[in-house]
Order: sequence, then structure tokens, then C-alpha cells
Amino acid sequence: MHANDKPINGQHRPNPTKAQLPELPPARKETPWIARVRAAWTRSWEQGGFLYRRWEEIFRVRNASWHEIANWIKTTVLVAGISVVIMMVNAAGDIAGAALKGLAHVPAVDAGDGSGLWGTVDHPIRAFLAGQAAHLSVAPAALYAFWQVAGLLGLIGGFLGNAGARIAWGLFGCATLAMVWSASPAGGRAAATGLAALMWALASIVALRGLTLRPIVHNHPPQFQPQFNPTLHLHATLPAPTPAGDDLDDEPDNIHPLQR
Repeated sequence: MHANDKPINGQHRPNPTKAQLPELPPARKETPWIARVRAAWTRSWEQGGFLYRRWEEIFRVRNASWHEIANWIKTTVLVAGISVVIMMVNAAGDIAGAALKGLAHVPAVDAGDGSGLWGTVDHPIRAFLAGQAAHLSVAPAALYAFWQVAGLLGLIGGFLGNAGARIAWGLFGCATLAMVWSASPAGGRAAATGLAALMWALASIVALRGLTLRPIVHNHPPQFQPQFNPTLHLHATLPAPTPAGDDLDDEPDNIHPLQR
């Protein structure tokens, strides 16, 4: 009995012989072009290979500045960013077109009787838009809905601090006052316009939150204070020493030695 023939449940199991082992299928021989592709793939991942260098450039992106990044990575990022922007603009255009198309088919709404404070302001606006829509290829309800959307976006955007939304809110208020003044009855035109101005001013508390006309001055001490060390530089020209044995005979006549 061999050393590997261990008893199992009191019985000895002999080792399988070569004739008893199952025959393995023969190894599939690679075609020449597959072998070349496999060899090229292996060489490209070795140190200094093409794919090895590209992977190193991608790995260095996280610690490199924009100017240090490889050109092919910057080109890929720019192309991808431009593609995303184009898709977003295209989607925004489709959404805006669908919204405007839906506003154009909004059914007409009742102009109301103009009673109450809100009706005093809202009724002239509806009447003005209805009169103008008669000369345009758009429904009065679409103009009124657009006026409401513009005011709502200006109010919300102004509250969030967007400068463009605050400009739109200002134009919305001026247009509203002009419509109220134009379509209100002559006897109550001033009162209706003043009431509209007060409502717009109260809503501006929310839309123009945080807006101030005073210049903002930031008084922050400089983080780096240069040290001033004055230094005085004196440049003196010393006469050349007189050679030994010089009796000063070659001096000009107007120079005489000091006599005591």
C-alpha cells in the first residue's frame, strides 16, 4: 500500500493509475495574428510602453495643475464638456419651446370683475393684455401666463440673490405699473397705479433681500507685512596717496602749503 493510500471508512482506496485519469482536451493553438495582438498588448503594459505611459499620465492628474496635464487628457475633457453643454442647451431649447407652445394654446380666462384690492390691479392688466393680443397672433391667456411666470421667476431669483433676476423683477414692476396706468379708468387711474406700486414695493422686500446701495468695504489686515529697514549708503572718493619723494613741484601755482 502506498503512503497516500489512507483508509476511508475502514477501506483502502488505491491511487488512480494513468489509465484511469480522464483525458484532457488538447490545448487550442493560437493563430499568428492573435499571438501578435497578445504580445503587443503585453509589451504596451510593460514599463515604458504606450499604455503604461498613458496610465501614468492619468494617475498624475490628481496632483498636477492644468498646464501640467497631458494634452490628450485636456482635449478629452474639453470635448466631453462641450458635448454636455450642447446637450443641455438643446434640452433647454426643447423645454422652452414646449412651454411657449403650451402657453400659446392656453384657453381664454375670465377677466374678472375687478373687485377688491387685487382685482383693482389685476383687472387692468388682463384688460390691457387682451386689447394688445387682438393685434397679435397670441392668445390673451398666454400673455397673462407669461406675465405671471416672469414675475414669479424674478421674485424667486431675486430672493436667491441673482442679479439678472433682480433686473427682470425691476422691469416686471415698471411694465406692471405702465399697464395698470394705461387700462385703469380715468377717475381711479392714480389710485390704482399707486396701489400697484405699493404691492410691488412690498414684494420687493423679498425679491431685493440684502441689496444695498452703500459700497462694501472690507477692512482685512494684510497677511504679509513687509519690514522696512532703512539703510544709508555713503559713497566717498578718497584721494590717491602721494608717492614718496614727491615735492609737490608739479602742483598748480594757486595751491600753497598751509603756513602757521
